[in-house]
Amino acid sequence: MDDDGAEAALASRFRLGDERALEELYRRWSPVVFTLALRSLGDRGDAEDVTQRAFVSAWTSRESFDPAKAKLSTWLIVIARRRIADAHEARARVRAVQEEVLRTTTAEDLVREPPDLADTILVADEIDRLEPDAQRVVRLAFYDDLTHAEISRRLDMPLGTVKSHLRRSLTRMRDRLEVTRVAP
Repeated sequence: MDDDGAEAALASRFRLGDERALEELYRRWSPVVFTLALRSLGDRGDAEDVTQRAFVSAWTSRESFDPAKAKLSTWLIVIARRRIADAHEARARVRAVQEEVLRTTTAEDLVREPPDLADTILVADEIDRLEPDAQRVVRLAFYDDLTHAEISRRLDMPLGTVKSHLRRSLTRMRDRLEVTRVAP
């Protein structure tokens, strides 16, 4: 079978949900996706996370792949570029929040009364609503005061995944807590 025939067969098996096809696709193309992500993002952990998300996205949307429009490898690279763009966007949002916090934080903000018990219970409840991996990451970051790298090592989880869990969890919690603070 020539290269085009082999790729067409792989694409067909992949579209039908053959996990071995996913393994083969990952084995062939993950180095390329990782290299693209690393060159663009400049961070190994973020590149690992983008690579993982690109393949998860490809797998979950495999039925939308149309071999008449593009090769499977081309389609995968397009997905990877979107995940890289998502990572850059997330970084920009984090930088904007950090800049806002630095701009608006005063000495008074740093010396506050201990949190209200009701607030503590509310935050604990929100953490309990997170998915299990995200719960572990958030608890280690805030209760055990571990750095991202320490959490990554302790949970044997890529650094980019730890950062993503924290970012998504904090956003979800903030959004839900803001809703509970709105007066009826």
